[in-house]
Amino acid sequence: MKTFLCLWGVVFFIFAFTAVWRLFGLLLTSLAAWYLGYFVAAHVPQNTVSIAVFQEMGKKPVLRAPAPKRQKCDHWSPCPPGNFAYRILSGGGKQRRAKICFEDEQLVSEGNDDAGSGINIAIVNYKTGKAISTKFFEMWTGDHSSEMTDFVRNAPEGTLLLMATHDDGSTKLKDDAKNLVEELGSTEIKNIKFRSSWVFIAAKGFKLPDNLQKEKINHSDQKKNRYNGWPAEIQIEGCIPRNLI
Repeated sequence: MKTFLCLWGVVFFIFAFTAVWRLFGLLLTSLAAWYLGYFVAAHVPQNTVSIAVFQEMGKKPVLRAPAPKRQKCDHWSPCPPGNFAYRILSGGGKQRRAKICFEDEQLVSEGNDDAGSGINIAIVNYKTGKAISTKFFEMWTGDHSSEMTDFVRNAPEGTLLLMATHDDGSTKLKDDAKNLVEELGSTEIKNIKFRSSWVFIAAKGFKLPDNLQKEKINHSDQKKNRYNGWPAEIQIEGCIPRNLI
């Protein structure tokens, strides 16, 4: 019996000693952590370490795609070597005027005095890629259809003609003007209506490739119009080989 009590006393002593030692170790660790924190706060500059830094350390690196390189006339992809880039955008509503871009040069734009209501036309020398003349022809008031006919007819051989409407391009447009544009390859000029959005590109004295975007039209529809009485803008773009003539 005495032996048993002695053994039990030894076990209890060991258990108590271990518990006290663990408590002492916990207190010692807590004291050390507090002292370390105090030391860092007192000796490390405030702007050296921040919570944001530790948060960033735990984040995975974010891979960012490089910004796409801008192409001529805002094409998504560049034209092949030996090609001209073009983009024709009709007007939209009262404020958004037509835009005609050729080889990254804005021949017709909102800040251009040669852009306006009616039918906008740019004539480009095919060999040099440079603009010869730009003009717009009002088709709501006055007799400007005859002026447009003369302008198109007098365009030299070996030129490109790029056309775009803004607002109304049909009310005062006469048949002789429509016939002349149709002879250049348009299939929609005789379908143009009040405030139709229309864009067209043609070649005079040579032929453009069949697969080229040459013409689009979008008629006014009160149920679908983007700008109340005006339909949405419409555009064509593409690349023209330089060796057609």
